[in-house]
Amino acid sequence: MNTPTRLLVVMDPIDRIKYQKDTTLALLLAAHAHGHELHYAEMHDLRLRDGVAEARTRPLAVRADPHDWYTLGAGTLSALGAFDVVLMRKDPPFDTEYIYASYILERAELAGALVVNRPRGLRDMNEKVYTAWFPQCCAPTLVTRDMAEMAAFAAMHGTIVCKPLHGMGGRSIFVLAPGDKNSAVVFETLTGYGERFALVQKYLPEIAVSGDARVLLVDGEALPWVLARIPAAHDNRGNLAAGARGVARELSERERWLAGEIGPALRAAGMLFVGLDVIGGFVTEINVTSPTGARELQAQFGIDAGDLLLQAIGRRLDRRPRARAP
Repeated sequence: MNTPTRLLVVMDPIDRIKYQKDTTLALLLAAHAHGHELHYAEMHDLRLRDGVAEARTRPLAVRADPHDWYTLGAGTLSALGAFDVVLMRKDPPFDTEYIYASYILERAELAGALVVNRPRGLRDMNEKVYTAWFPQCCAPTLVTRDMAEMAAFAAMHGTIVCKPLHGMGGRSIFVLAPGDKNSAVVFETLTGYGERFALVQKYLPEIAVSGDARVLLVDGEALPWVLARIPAAHDNRGNLAAGARGVARELSERERWLAGEIGPALRAAGMLFVGLDVIGGFVTEINVTSPTGARELQAQFGIDAGDLLLQAIGRRLDRRPRARAP
């Protein structure tokens, strides 16, 4: 990627991000440092007209200033295929609207843009369910609508974790100890009385001490440092958004092995920036939508995940034919 690249980011409102923690901003600052031309859109700006993916986009300038980190220019209607790169960084929930957006982004991909992460992968790799493709890497896990099956799973494994399939940031995650009288209502709430799939996993007690480790993969390769998110004393959740404390440390041999098991499949699917959640040596989630943790790693170890991602994007652009949409 020797020439400046036109890069469009699709994200949540930039004025509402947390400057010190936002990984999307870290990626944009890296792109700015590489001299790339930045543009901005939100989900409501996307549209599909006669098969052509378009968006109301605005020129974007970013800077490392915690009080004034962006400037947006005037909006214009643009064909997404006219951009070299479209960076999809909209946070979950992964709902029907997100799926519709992925179809629009896939049309942009077919028109010549490199979409990161790839739209088909975003649809195929639900962050909770995709762990099923790597059972050798995971703790016992059950995805079901059946509340009786959930209760049987709990009886077999003792303390369990219960999650919806579409959430993020620790939302609606429950930890149930044996004999917990709230178990039935939790199962009812998560499954909508058997109308929705939900996930239950064996509870991994290592989270309380060593945390929920975020292993970032760039083009299938793990960064040499991870962010261990230690739950607050009053909480079970290893999510920064839920008050967990982020502590950077070196990648363990077990985490290196996990990345080696999963990374090649991600690379082959065009998933250039992914986060593995690892507790006690087991993968609990594979975050493909908008993985975070880059700012904390940069602050504590000086590693720039954004720069590494830009290099990976450059390699992809350098070896692919370009076919621009009109």
